[in-house]
Amino acid sequence: AMSETENPNEEPAVVVDDNAPIVYPAAAPIESRFLYVDVAALRAKQLRRGARVRIDRSTEEGLAASKGIKPERLAMEEVRQNLVQWDLPDFKVVVDLR
Repeated sequence: AMSETENPNEEPAVVVDDNAPIVYPAAAPIESRFLYVDVAALRAKQLRRGARVRIDRSTEEGLAASKGIKPERLAMEEVRQNLVQWDLPDFKVVVDLR
C-alpha cells in the first residue's frame, strides 16, 4: 500500500551539488592585449559581485587557494585559459551627410 505522501507519477528530485565542477565551453582565443584587458576587467567585476570561479581549484598550477587571490588575478587566469566567453559588439557605420 502507498502512503498518502507518495505519488507514483512524480519524478524523483534531482540533487544539485554546488561544489561539483562545471564544464565550460572553451572560448575563442584572444589575440589582442587590449581585448584581453577589457574581458578580464569585466570578468573581475563579475567575480567581485559573487560569480563562481571557473578555474578548477584541484588543478590550479600557478595559483594558491582562490580565497586569498584578488579577483583581477583570477579573472586574468580564467581569460588566459579561455574559460570566459566573449564577443565583440556590432559596429555601426556612421555617415556624415553635412
